[in-house]
Amino acid sequence: MTFESLGLSDDLVRMVAEEGYERPTPVQAAAIPEVRAGRDVLAAAQTGTGKTAAFLLPTFDRLRHHANTSFSPARHPVRVLIIVPTRELAMQADEFVKTYGRTVPLRAAVVFGGVPIEPQTKQLRAGVEILAATPGRLLDHVGQRTVNLSQVEVLVLDEADRMLDMGFLPDIRRIIELVPKQRQTLLFSATFSDDIRRLAATLLHDPVTVEVAPRNQAAEAVRQLVYPVDRDRKEALLAHLIAENDWRQVLVFTRTKIAASRLASYLDRRGLEAVAIHSDRSQPDRMRALEGFKTGSIRVLVATDVAARGLDIEDLPHVVNYELPWQPHDYVHRIGRTGRAGATGDAVSLVSIDEADLLRGVQRLLRRAIPWTVETGFEPDRNAEAQPLRGGPPGAARSGTHHRSHRRSGAHRGSGVRSR
Repeated sequence: MTFESLGLSDDLVRMVAEEGYERPTPVQAAAIPEVRAGRDVLAAAQTGTGKTAAFLLPTFDRLRHHANTSFSPARHPVRVLIIVPTRELAMQADEFVKTYGRTVPLRAAVVFGGVPIEPQTKQLRAGVEILAATPGRLLDHVGQRTVNLSQVEVLVLDEADRMLDMGFLPDIRRIIELVPKQRQTLLFSATFSDDIRRLAATLLHDPVTVEVAPRNQAAEAVRQLVYPVDRDRKEALLAHLIAENDWRQVLVFTRTKIAASRLASYLDRRGLEAVAIHSDRSQPDRMRALEGFKTGSIRVLVATDVAARGLDIEDLPHVVNYELPWQPHDYVHRIGRTGRAGATGDAVSLVSIDEADLLRGVQRLLRRAIPWTVETGFEPDRNAEAQPLRGGPPGAARSGTHHRSHRRSGAHRGSGVRSR
């Protein structure tokens, strides 16, 4: 299977090759022909599988006849609307359009909150054909009458399950009322939850279903390991593991913004360059943090689940669950940041006794036990040591040296945040 065999135009095939991709991923191979044919698509694929290209490449081909050089805004109405839950995803979609669509002269813009609205307003009033947006800021522009959605031909809902988790359903329904009923709708989601299926039934017409990963299955390329530890020693254990194993590019997840900020400060004070990223950080701060993490000047990025979706950090070697998430499926999304595009990666979870039920939930979802080990010098209270691991599927592995196989070279590997 090649991109050319999927029917894409020669210029798009060439652009993809210039970016270093020779063969389509499974979701691209399945979705691109259907999108080119104008079908509605309901697609489930783990993050990092190339779904952005799966909907944008064929859309470029379908709408290239609209490309024009007119200065009139009326000649450049919004024809493709991409709704995403986070600023980072919106920026990545816009970056993808600029990178791969440079031979298809359709104007593109991105709008999201947390930054001044005036520059976005100026760009929208000049006319754009492809618009990537977060729901709240898009509705702000609708309220100010700076954007018209009456000529949208392709509506994309990306990370739809995340948007439902974040409470965006009312906003999504308002946006749906503003776009034409006769349109192509593409709904992409990491999982096919019952809520997603109900939403799809109301939005999509006779959709093609694309599912390239088993429901809620963690990536097989990710090596998972649990460290039982007392809660008040988690910070010290994490700092020890990073320093002892010389980990580079470590993405650490916490449940709250306060915990993220405190942990980043703790690690930074110990000479492990760390920055927190969450919804309270300004957009410029978040962009600088991501860029520093990408280039290696920042060693540890501590994040809340705002970063659990959409961040495609190439060759990311380590993900750490400093705290297990409340919802088991969020564990799958978190560790999906590593082991992508054929690479391998490590996912480490620091589990205290009060998280025993959360760990059981994760193992039930995965339908298997996660191997565990106790780090010398960080043994949990003797009465609690094994408790977090009880109640999971049979066959849990324990090895006092298992974690040594997770050592990696300290040499920094080149990486980039890329929309795929």
